[in-house]
Amino acid sequence: MENLIKYLKGKKILILGFGREGQSTYKFFKQYLEKQPIYIADQKENLEESFEYLKQDTFVHIISGENYLKDLEKYDLIIKGPGVSFAGIDTSKYSNKIKSQLELVLEFFDIFTIGITGTKGKSTTSTLINTILQEQNKKSILLGNIGIPVFDYITKFEKDMYLVLEMSSHQLEYMEVSPNIAILLNVYPEHLDHYDSFEKYVEAKCNIFKNQKSTDYLLYNYDNQTLNEYVKNQTGKAIKVSFESKENSDIYIKENKVWFEKKPIYDKNEKRQILGDYNLNNIMFALGVSEILKLDINKTTETIKNFKPLKHRLEFIGKYNDILYYDNSIGTVPAATIEAVKALGNVDTLIIGGMDRGIDYTEFSEYLNQSDISNIICMPKTGHDIAKKIKKEKTYIVENMKEAVEIAKKVTKKHKSCLLSPTAASYGFFKNFEEKGDLYRMYVEKN
Repeated sequence: MENLIKYLKGKKILILGFGREGQSTYKFFKQYLEKQPIYIADQKENLEESFEYLKQDTFVHIISGENYLKDLEKYDLIIKGPGVSFAGIDTSKYSNKIKSQLELVLEFFDIFTIGITGTKGKSTTSTLINTILQEQNKKSILLGNIGIPVFDYITKFEKDMYLVLEMSSHQLEYMEVSPNIAILLNVYPEHLDHYDSFEKYVEAKCNIFKNQKSTDYLLYNYDNQTLNEYVKNQTGKAIKVSFESKENSDIYIKENKVWFEKKPIYDKNEKRQILGDYNLNNIMFALGVSEILKLDINKTTETIKNFKPLKHRLEFIGKYNDILYYDNSIGTVPAATIEAVKALGNVDTLIIGGMDRGIDYTEFSEYLNQSDISNIICMPKTGHDIAKKIKKEKTYIVENMKEAVEIAKKVTKKHKSCLLSPTAASYGFFKNFEEKGDLYRMYVEKN
């Protein structure tokens, strides 16, 4: 902490973005550098009207509105919130000044870190790893993109504990340090509204391992062709995780067992509550961490067995009038929806649609046309676009969630499943995927 405070002291610092993480950074400054001038830039007009305490702070200077990204090169340090996009902006004059809370913690605290990223599966895998550690009496805290800014827990850090960090591409974009164990679950086209290209998005993800030491570990999805092209010249020890059991993989499936470096460690048919092959793939990464840290594999297996799905991640809502309802509102890309459908196996009705972020849905539309799903309910905006490519007779175009669920209740066969898996982002229609899933549940539970 002393070294971090020393590093920050006297610098002209900008908090860029005043969302949850930006507010957390401000509170940190007020606690440790109370009288140091600080600058806050946010796209929201009249920011101080929303935060009364900013009005009363004589040490804060606020830049708000559409020009909030102007003159960034004049600061010594920019602590960027994950929601701020630099798409289409040349940051070369100040990119070396951009840091995040996560990077500052990794840089200044001598604490063992496990970082998890990927387009899908981050929250489930990071929560599972943290639960495995805690159930084996290890001190650990789960922080980061899961919704908990790291500065909020900075006073609770201890040298002999583990930090389990869910890391988004936005948090990794300018990162110049890496965790002790880096996990790259997968990468698919997403957040294309935030980056100039898919390649830039992948490069941001890969910062999770680019600055590792030789004593560190990188566990990555060996089946993902895109990742194989980017995982080169890594300095940490690479552990190849292959659900397809590709040759030369280190964690793989053989004879219905998960193997780690030629040793069987887990029965793939073991009962579990997180369903589907994609969750088994997430489990393989958690098992890898368990083996690297030399944890008790029997206790790890027991934790996996009892681990329940997180909210909005193929979450079972309930059985109403003999129809099974599932909420997978986290499913914002085609691969996530396809895997959810496969995991359930009896989906009769699928609800899709959300914000258009430039994803190509051609292959997904072909998948729907060939699938056994009887009813496809399409919400704006992407759902309406996909509907034009669907050849199924029972394709319904709706305007809102209420209408979608009303139709689902009428058309879904008894003892079959209705699945919400948007295959697109929620923004523009909902605050986030959680709000979308909660609304779905509310209408499902209404008589």
